[in-house]
Amino acid sequence: MKLWKLLGIAAFAGVAASGVVVARNQRRREAYTPDQVRERLHARLAEADRAS
Repeated sequence: MKLWKLLGIAAFAGVAASGVVVARNQRRREAYTPDQVRERLHARLAEADRAS
């Protein structure tokens, strides 16, 4: 019985931790202005063209 309780607590902690990571990444993405996003996309496209 204790094993199941421990597994449940571990699963809950894992879900909570992944939610924190997703929220942090979302805030970082929303911090960019549209011009910054456009510049980053152009830079990534240029990098992909050079790699090909």
